[in-house]
Amino acid sequence: MGMLRVGIISANWGAFAHLPAWRAIPGVEVTAICTSRRETAEAASARTGIPRAFWDAEAMIADPDIDIVDCGTRPSIRHPMVLAALAQGKHVYNAIPFAADLDRARALHRAWKGSGATAIVDAYSQWLPAHAQAKRMIDQGYLGAPFGGTCIFNLGLFNQPNPHFPYNWFAQAGHGVSAMRNLGSHALHMLVHLFGEIEEVIADDRQLLKEWRFPDGSAIVPQTNDYVTMTLRFASGMTMQLQVSWSATVGRGWHLDAFGSGGRIMLSAPSFPTSTETTIHAGAVGEKTVEPVEIAPELMQPPGITIGTDVFPPAAHGMAISMHNMVQAIRGEAVAAPDFGQAWTVERVLEAARRSSEARRWVRLDEIA
Repeated sequence: MGMLRVGIISANWGAFAHLPAWRAIPGVEVTAICTSRRETAEAASARTGIPRAFWDAEAMIADPDIDIVDCGTRPSIRHPMVLAALAQGKHVYNAIPFAADLDRARALHRAWKGSGATAIVDAYSQWLPAHAQAKRMIDQGYLGAPFGGTCIFNLGLFNQPNPHFPYNWFAQAGHGVSAMRNLGSHALHMLVHLFGEIEEVIADDRQLLKEWRFPDGSAIVPQTNDYVTMTLRFASGMTMQLQVSWSATVGRGWHLDAFGSGGRIMLSAPSFPTSTETTIHAGAVGEKTVEPVEIAPELMQPPGITIGTDVFPPAAHGMAISMHNMVQAIRGEAVAAPDFGQAWTVERVLEAARRSSEARRWVRLDEIA
């Protein structure tokens, strides 16, 4: 298989973070970028050095010289784009949240199953070195029988919002976003990856911050929820508490603390987890404290990518590892992850949480098909 050619739909995060990640993978070339307007597409093409500009996503997706579609627009907008890419047999790198709602998630999952394409989601945190080290330790039995834990993912994105922040549209209803659906998706992908199938959920999904006030005194009233707390019961018997907010005052960032019959593992980052800032501590049964864990060198700098952990933006390093795995899967050398199957699993957990919050009861995942 020759050079794989990527078309990116998004000139914001796609051009800023995804582009350097794709460019770090040998055998891949980003050849096209698409926005909704000709002037912005041509400007993005000139700014980034991507040779082809599109302002019609369907035209880019249909182009025979595009092999991989990287789709990073709003969930409500990108749904037909991803369906079209799969129908064309294109490989897909899809943003988080996976879809705007359960019905559209189901449609994407079914389309992927019938396409034969490689399709993954941008839940790249499972590829970060500290997280990969934790997965290795868990698979080797470090925790023993998993008992329980706590996961907190709290960011203060909108307590004092920047009027130029490109994601202030998160306040708008109808796009399939909320703290639970966005940050919660990232957290749930990690938890499913590390600890396996979730069987039952109870949740409280709500809005805490009633107004987003900008430095100039202007304000908007958000239409989306900014806080969720869940209790998750896993098939293994483990019970995990999960709390997520994007309006957390002095948010503590990412923190995952899991323990079992054999030991404890703790993962932390001061904000969104990255390769450089995410740490791992652990302690075995009988020990008095958790201590820093040395991360294996091959996890810190996996072979096959040409950027290091000092890349800017920092997110590009973890993305590059995830994208490299996708490319290996396309070439038949690896199993793609996190794929649309895992994304569908996470969407079912999100739907269970939504129903639980409305009905004030435990919801089993087997209720959601």
